[in-house]
Amino acid sequence: MLAWSFYDWANSAFATTVMAGFFPIFFKQYWSADVAATESTFRLGLANSVASIIVVCLAPLLGALADQAGAKKRFLLFFAGMGIVMTGGLYLVAMGNWAMALVLYGLGVLGFSGGNIFYDSLMVSVTQKQNYDKVSAYGFAFGYLGGGVLFTFNVLMTLFPAFFGLADAAQAVRLSFVLVALWWALFSIPLFLLVEEPSVGAHEKGWILAGFRQLIGTFSKLKQLRMAFLFLVAYWCYIDGVDTIVRMAVDFGLSIGFDANNLMVALLITQFVGFPAAIVFGEIGNRRGPKQGIMLAIFCYLMILLWAYHMEAVWEFYLLAIAIGLVQGGIQALSRSLYARLIPHDQSAEFFGFYNMLGKFATVLGPLLMGWIGVLTGDTRLSILSISILFIIGGVLLNFVDVEAGERAVQEMGDQQ
Repeated sequence: MLAWSFYDWANSAFATTVMAGFFPIFFKQYWSADVAATESTFRLGLANSVASIIVVCLAPLLGALADQAGAKKRFLLFFAGMGIVMTGGLYLVAMGNWAMALVLYGLGVLGFSGGNIFYDSLMVSVTQKQNYDKVSAYGFAFGYLGGGVLFTFNVLMTLFPAFFGLADAAQAVRLSFVLVALWWALFSIPLFLLVEEPSVGAHEKGWILAGFRQLIGTFSKLKQLRMAFLFLVAYWCYIDGVDTIVRMAVDFGLSIGFDANNLMVALLITQFVGFPAAIVFGEIGNRRGPKQGIMLAIFCYLMILLWAYHMEAVWEFYLLAIAIGLVQGGIQALSRSLYARLIPHDQSAEFFGFYNMLGKFATVLGPLLMGWIGVLTGDTRLSILSISILFIIGGVLLNFVDVEAGERAVQEMGDQQ
């Protein structure tokens, strides 16, 4: 179990240091320094969206491989290896070569996201069914801690490069990409050496069709559970907004003139505030219901975006970082608990597989919307405000989710079986 959890410790460094932190800064200030802020935002948003779309399209195929091919560790090694090599390769990209930077970054995201499918599927190999929740929580906890520890070190290098024997902050950022690759590779070793993968009767032919049949089968059951299906559509919208803010917030801060060091500190604040916030929102869910808690979080995100549109001072960005950290953990925790009420408990793994696919491979519409509005209007502030559309649509759809009716539908499906 510990060896399995260490992979979350390993690859979360990419999510925190690269996707959310340094890549947006370096892309704007180093690889796209000669173009307008709105243009670089569009390029970064497009790269995020393309990478996400590719993984979404491949997800049924990858899921079939994880379930049937009997080679989860080998496929995990392939995707993790791709992510590690591409991340380390960012160190070599010359100043101004934004196209190569985006290619390596996009392939790194593909390696990170694709690898997570096989990592998740290996959980059943390290524990019993009654311990899935506990073991999964350990993985997330290791991820938060591991990503935060390395990111803290990398931020310190950029703030005080001379102390670490580096010429400047740019060299520190480039070195950080190498450290993420080494961290990812080193702490992945326990999983590959110690986690045993049970052998299955893998079929060399037909696994592509099997993957699509599996996805269609789950979708067919969701059509019978209208409230669960409606919730998933709402979830897709607002979680796309949440993930877009995570990936594009630093780029936005740079676009309106904030110092990169201040943005890194703000990102660290968000990283460490999110965990306890989930606990607080859990209490809100227990007392008022998870749907009300999610609606509260969506309202908070709308206020955050409105505030960001008018933001002028760095101290406001720090407060926004705290606010985002508070609702980010809460909206994720309550979304999962609400969905659990709307699905058959004896088929939770099957239905949560669909849920996790949507959650992990969101961030398609948001970055494209943000980049398109920025280029169309020439106003970076309008681009961040445009994300509110996703929260509004998600909130409106969620408002029509009747939790009690959804629970009754689950009961009726159980009675029919």
